[in-house]
Amino acid sequence: MHDPDCVLDAAESLAVSSGPAAVTIRAIGAAVGVSNGALYHTFGSRTGVLAKAWLRAGRRFLEAQTARIDHAPSGVEAVLAAADTPAAFAEQYPDSCRLLLTVPRDELFDAELPDEIAGQIRDLETTLVGLMIRLARGVWDRKDAAAVDTITICIVDLPTAILLRRNRLQSKTARAQLRAAVTAVLDTGPPERTTP
Repeated sequence: MHDPDCVLDAAESLAVSSGPAAVTIRAIGAAVGVSNGALYHTFGSRTGVLAKAWLRAGRRFLEAQTARIDHAPSGVEAVLAAADTPAAFAEQYPDSCRLLLTVPRDELFDAELPDEIAGQIRDLETTLVGLMIRLARGVWDRKDAAAVDTITICIVDLPTAILLRRNRLQSKTARAQLRAAVTAVLDTGPPERTTP
């Protein structure tokens, strides 16, 4: 069997260039020169290949985002760095970025994932929530739902709206606009905590 990363690269490339339906075992095998049987033996199914490609992209993204947060000098700068991660990530891993951030997960694989893969996806989601809590604590010393929601606006909603929906990942102007928008949201902050 060839390097599994080559197989995942081929699956990513097919998914982002031709759509998820184009990712078949036969197409992947043709792209990397591996038999269908070897792919089934290693990955189990088309869904298995796609899920592992998505997981690899998710891990890469969270590693990049965590590294940028770790190197930021303050809470606000950490949020700004996290928000800018999609643009930086696209430079390093363009197909992983497009797969993870522009192809809806439910178009890649169905809900009938093996328990192991579903667990790995949940683990990634837990890691992302942990990063959001870390950022909220760094800016406002809060970890409540309203603070985490405000961080979600900054590192998910605004990058999606400004950079991803219009395919502006390469635009310096869009990145500056993102920085300004995130700064404004952080300046406004989350709603005050309410006491029952």
